[in-house]
Amino acid sequence: MKTWLTVWEPENESFWNSQGKNIAWRTLTITTISLVLSFATWFMVSAIVTRLDGVGFKFTSNQLFWLAALPGLAAGTLRIIHTFLIPIYGTRHVITISTFIKLIPVIGFGLAVMDPNTPYWVFVVLALTAGFGGGDFSSYMPSTNLFFPSRLKGAALGIQAGIGNFGVSLAQFMTPMMLGVALYGGPQVFSKINLAGDWIQSEIYLQSAAFWYAPLLIIVGVLCWLMLKSIPIKSSFQEQLGIFKDKHTWYCTVIYFMTFGTFAGLSAAFPLLLKSVYSPFDPSLDPLKYAFYGPLIGSAARVAFGFVADKTGGAILTTISGIGLLVCTLAIIFFNLLEPSGIDQMGLFITVMLLLFFFTGIGNASTFKQFPVIFKHNPIHASGVIGWTAAIGAYGPFIFSLAISAFMGATGNATGFFQILAVFLVIATGINWFFYNRKGAERPC
Repeated sequence: MKTWLTVWEPENESFWNSQGKNIAWRTLTITTISLVLSFATWFMVSAIVTRLDGVGFKFTSNQLFWLAALPGLAAGTLRIIHTFLIPIYGTRHVITISTFIKLIPVIGFGLAVMDPNTPYWVFVVLALTAGFGGGDFSSYMPSTNLFFPSRLKGAALGIQAGIGNFGVSLAQFMTPMMLGVALYGGPQVFSKINLAGDWIQSEIYLQSAAFWYAPLLIIVGVLCWLMLKSIPIKSSFQEQLGIFKDKHTWYCTVIYFMTFGTFAGLSAAFPLLLKSVYSPFDPSLDPLKYAFYGPLIGSAARVAFGFVADKTGGAILTTISGIGLLVCTLAIIFFNLLEPSGIDQMGLFITVMLLLFFFTGIGNASTFKQFPVIFKHNPIHASGVIGWTAAIGAYGPFIFSLAISAFMGATGNATGFFQILAVFLVIATGINWFFYNRKGAERPC
């Protein structure tokens, strides 16, 4: 079966209308479905770990935060590798293999949670393999960037990344639902304390929260192999390293960590953070009932504002995103939402967190409109920067989860982390405004 297309000219209107747009939109559809499963696989760990102590695993709070953090560490590192793969191996091979390889953490986690004697190091290894689902983002986005003309890049990248991000909510939303479905193996006895302080027990199938992805990955992997093609734009690894000689690569990296790093970091840390801060007031609190709304809102905003960015330009929206994130972060600090005096503050905390996710979604959409414009002189470099910045952004879950855990261990709360985050948001928003947004900016976009 033929893998490589012979001609690809998306900026040629005649070519685009006659054959290009059909291929591009078909590719976008298939790869986006695969990307949803990538994000779900990446973040299923953050959803599953909230149940481990209830089924008999004797892991500490710090160990659970580490398990939530490790997929981010692996994903960021793997994204650096994925940044360079599309121009070398092509969309078809890279996306297909990336889809099938996620069967390793999905099946592995399902088997591991069935036995409460499974050692912690096994979960550590499996949490790292869950990073396969986060790492391949840096192949999906550069691929899509090459398939679409400049006028549609913001919308196309916003659609793919935004819908792909829904995978985070999918993992957190479907986990409680799948606990009652017997796919393979016997149930575990899940114990928790209710609001009255009594222990209650129920049977759950924690393994189903992982196993149910397996048939979907197989089906989508086959579709990728049969229906995807690769664009005849090739570049060696050495040629692609040119992005690191441009200072704007590093400015874009800081800006994207502000948006996606915060989105991914909070997505991973939010469930455990909510449980740690507010469950002392309500032992029956189930954080996944609330946590999935954050990634859902952020993902929806990313889709919607991809279209807006095509009209307004990306830089102004990124500035708005940074200001919104800063205001929300200051609200968490000012209203002592991480050092609450009672359960009545939880509603405000959840509201502010959801607003944080909303503003990350705006910024995630606008930055991917910006980067192709900032590097419009070299499409290969533009794709490389998209992959590279996504790689650094993927360290968000690792950095956020680990830092929050460290602050809570040292001070009893995570307020100090959000104070540092506020300083970073000021710096990143300032960089975006100065180089890309203000009148007379060096590369307005």
